Amino acid sequence: MTKKISGGVLSPVVTPFDAELRPDRTRWLAHCRWLLSQDCGLAIFGTNSEANSLSLAERRDLLETAAQELDPGRLMPGTGACALPDAVELTRAAVDSGCAGVLMLPPFYYKGVPDDGLFAFYSEIIQRIGDERLRIYLYHIPPVSQVPISLDLIERLLAEYPGTIAGVKDSSGDWANTAAMIERFDDFDVFAGSEEFLLPTLRAGGAGCISATANINPAAIHDVFVNWEAPDADARQEAITAFRRGIAKFPMIPALKAVIGLRTDDPDWGRVRPPLMRLDEAALTALAQVIDQADFQMPGRREAA
Repeated sequence: MTKKISGGVLSPVVTPFDAELRPDRTRWLAHCRWLLSQDCGLAIFGTNSEANSLSLAERRDLLETAAQELDPGRLMPGTGACALPDAVELTRAAVDSGCAGVLMLPPFYYKGVPDDGLFAFYSEIIQRIGDERLRIYLYHIPPVSQVPISLDLIERLLAEYPGTIAGVKDSSGDWANTAAMIERFDDFDVFAGSEEFLLPTLRAGGAGCISATANINPAAIHDVFVNWEAPDADARQEAITAFRRGIAKFPMIPALKAVIGLRTDDPDWGRVRPPLMRLDEAALTALAQVIDQADFQMPGRREAA
């Protein structure tokens, strides 16, 4: 990890599956390359990557593939896990691959754990890795994990491991919490968990966003990132927010994959791993109407496939 990702738009890259529900590396790399061409970084193994439905071996295999085939300086793989040894192994692999940082969930199975326990988890990983190149971006997503990362915990980690604790993705959906993170901590990159909060995040001094719909709408989101001081920045923000809300009417992960399938004429993109389910025909028809009415396109994506 020669440098950290200091800002921008990143996508929790969706994971395509073949007919046997194995990760499809060919489709996955094509999608990764298209995202990079749209000025979008790669937060592989995020929530929308179905990362916690992938085995450790599968994630290691995809990480090694990405590090060989893509620019590891644009990668922020998710390496959090309930099992400490799994988190250590995947994090070490990310460091050795030259990734710019890792996005790390707290251990999420046991609920109601104290900050002392979470501090011990992150501390143990940092000490076992023992590499000054390590850059950890904490992943705060209490609506899903039910294990919040408090401001006090962040302050404690920053005091003990300055430089190593590089930032956070705040997927709480609570703007007040995101704003508090930006205001309270210096030299700490705060990424919003949705592009709905991108403009206020940038205006407050935040780093950018790591967002599900960056999988399909990266250029427009990046446009807000680079033009956040433009006179029409609010209008640009309203456009990406409206699109996000249209997609969010459907189950997010199946919808993202379905949109890619619709715009590449590749229905096999719609596969998800159980317990998730792909969109049924009625939902797929309704989704197609949403993107058609918006005249939504993914320029270059069909060719990338």
